[in-house]
Amino acid sequence: VRAQAYLNMANGPDQLRQRAIFALSQTIVVSANKVGNGDQLTPWMRLLSRHAFGNFHTLLREVSLSPTMGKYLDNVYNRKATTTTSPNENYARELLQLFSVGTWELNNDGSQKLDGAGNPIPAYSQATIGAFARALTGWTYPPRPGATSGNSNPEHFEGQLVPTSTASRHDTEPKALLNGTVTPAGLTAPQDLAWVIDNIFAHQNVPPFIATRLIRSLVTSNPSPAY
Repeated sequence: VRAQAYLNMANGPDQLRQRAIFALSQTIVVSANKVGNGDQLTPWMRLLSRHAFGNFHTLLREVSLSPTMGKYLDNVYNRKATTTTSPNENYARELLQLFSVGTWELNNDGSQKLDGAGNPIPAYSQATIGAFARALTGWTYPPRPGATSGNSNPEHFEGQLVPTSTASRHDTEPKALLNGTVTPAGLTAPQDLAWVIDNIFAHQNVPPFIATRLIRSLVTSNPSPAY
């Protein structure tokens, strides 16, 4: 799969798409160290290809429902807290830190916002990551053809993640997201995911954070604020 991807990038007639796929893959990352089989990587590369020129809101939703990403960042079997466990925060943390908002509040030219003492301002807190992790509970792999979907479907990478058959695997309490947004109680896993994606997409950091990374991959490695 890797060899074919590079061959496409070198020789494909759709060079702008190939460059966009590469740029997105440098920002929204999965690693063959964990999802190294062809049946896992091929759907991921096709996802980036389909959405290379699309809307970032749609891309974030598709990434969040990708079985490949679900396995890579451990969201595929994420469950609400019990007396002995907590929701897995891996995907929630990377979704905010690397895929969309970034660590610090940004001006629209990509420079950091500073407080009165000249220090950068955090874009979110650990509590925010915990709230996003809770909102992203209750998913499993898509069922294999002919199989009945359950709470912990076996690995299958064609299609999208599906809600667990037992709704109680999802945390239905309110969650405090970005910019003071609090989700209502009683939402299903798909409804909470919709709130998560809408909330991130509306954050003021997303345009400068993502644009800077696309510029670095496509144009110049150290763009100035003026650029």
